[in-house]
Amino acid sequence: MITVTSIKELKEVVNKVRKNSTVGLVPTMGFLHEGHMSLVKQAKETVDFVVMSIFVNPTQFGPGEDFEKYPRDLARDEQLAREGGVDLLFTPTVEEMYPKPGRTTVHVSGITEKLCGASRPGHFDGVSLVVSKLFHLVQPDYAFFGLKDAQQVAVIEQMVQDLNFPVTIVPCEIVREADGLALSSRNVYLSPEQRKEALILSQSLKHVKERFLNGERNAEVLRQEAITLIEESPLAQIDYVSLLSYPELETVSYIDSPAIIALAVRFGNTRLIDNALLKN
Repeated sequence: MITVTSIKELKEVVNKVRKNSTVGLVPTMGFLHEGHMSLVKQAKETVDFVVMSIFVNPTQFGPGEDFEKYPRDLARDEQLAREGGVDLLFTPTVEEMYPKPGRTTVHVSGITEKLCGASRPGHFDGVSLVVSKLFHLVQPDYAFFGLKDAQQVAVIEQMVQDLNFPVTIVPCEIVREADGLALSSRNVYLSPEQRKEALILSQSLKHVKERFLNGERNAEVLRQEAITLIEESPLAQIDYVSLLSYPELETVSYIDSPAIIALAVRFGNTRLIDNALLKN
């Protein structure tokens, strides 16, 4: 595995490789877990050369969010990336990615104002900006994103379509612990009691999915049932529970096309997201 920290080195390596190989990009913010490594596995099955980026992107964190406290362990990440078969690891500094105060934004309207975008204004502008920069730098044939943040996948797919990026987005399934909790770098913040209570998230989603598969199509009925289940946890503080069409993220009353039940819930200071796609 080659590890580079500068844009110049990144482009030198990738430009040589691209002549004879397909290139895949796995963008991450590090503190890697099995969810990230599942993206690498999918990439290795799809392309010849896998590039992983590790960059905690400041432009997607708002005031009071956990940018400084976001978990980091680059030495461990490098080892996992190497063991997982990553070919090129790009680990730039903030100064390398943003050498001067930026004057350009990348805003995807409509779908960014809902779900996480409603409580984190500007978050997806930051995501779109850094991902567009990575797309320009790496010029991958394929890019791999986890569906745990299904809204992010929808935003990136819309950006790629609107700006004609020559890249195919590959959404990858959510990876969960044996007990159902979706893997997240933020899970490390949970106390043992909070970790136990957080299982209500996947349990509520499983309930909604079963009700949907058994014929319930009223979106508000399903949403309220999820809320009722989550509220059974005394530690859970709901940010949102929404049921929307997917990937358009439009309000629906009756589910007759693909939809998503998505939620964000705080346990103490830790905000967890999860979702389930509803489709026949």
